[in-house]
Amino acid sequence: MADESVNYPGLIVPAGHVEPVPRRIRALVGGRTVLDTRSALYVWEWPGYPQYSIPVRDLVEGVLTDEGRAGRLSPGPARRHSLRVGTEVREGAAWVWDEGAPRPLPGTARFRWEALDAWYEEDEQVFVHPRSPYTRVDALRSASSVRVEVDGAVLADAPHSVTLFETGLPTRYYVERTYVDWTRLRPTKTVTSCPYKGTTSGYWSFDGDVATHEDLAWAYDFPTPPCAPIAGMVAFYNEHVDLYVDGSPLPRPAAVTRAAWDRHHRGRP
Repeated sequence: MADESVNYPGLIVPAGHVEPVPRRIRALVGGRTVLDTRSALYVWEWPGYPQYSIPVRDLVEGVLTDEGRAGRLSPGPARRHSLRVGTEVREGAAWVWDEGAPRPLPGTARFRWEALDAWYEEDEQVFVHPRSPYTRVDALRSASSVRVEVDGAVLADAPHSVTLFETGLPTRYYVERTYVDWTRLRPTKTVTSCPYKGTTSGYWSFDGDVATHEDLAWAYDFPTPPCAPIAGMVAFYNEHVDLYVDGSPLPRPAAVTRAAWDRHHRGRP
């Protein structure tokens, strides 16, 4: 049954789920191809998105060495391995699935994303984490007006917007910069990346009379092609502002949604 307090689709893939990856997957370390496979697996360790699990036989130059440490990830038991590429050793780079993990995971390795320098699906580089085949991201032009307030101060008031729908997250409302009150916002050095939208080009905070609100707004000046409609526009975290769409206030989503998603989007294993 759907949670009536949430007005967007949730994540439906359970932890431990395994699916084949119908794409060629490669990864590099120091410019050298470490792995190259057309037999990778998606494995979900939490419902948000999968990791790649790579057949050990498809390592090209990398050599895995058992560190003698057993563990259990959400899908099942695994052993931690270091990765040697030439003279370079990266400790804790991979977990090799042990017997007792869901089939067909035994014989494959789940690499820590940051342990490798670059990942590719076919010839396109993939950032942050694998894209889930069950996640949609749609950026749609909308005639809906959007007003953003914090502690009674109006930060943006736009007659139209671009509405971005991303599976598992609240709807985001992007507005043209000309409708943002920049006298009230302070730029920060925060940068975040998303495998679906790209890398942010700016974050802004609001120093109000009541409190300071860090990193309330962001923009993607050069988003991925599917999200081109949001290029150069500004969005605000629904969780931390008062958002009015066509004059009606929207309920604030639970802040834990943002915390959980950020934790995983920023690459924590």
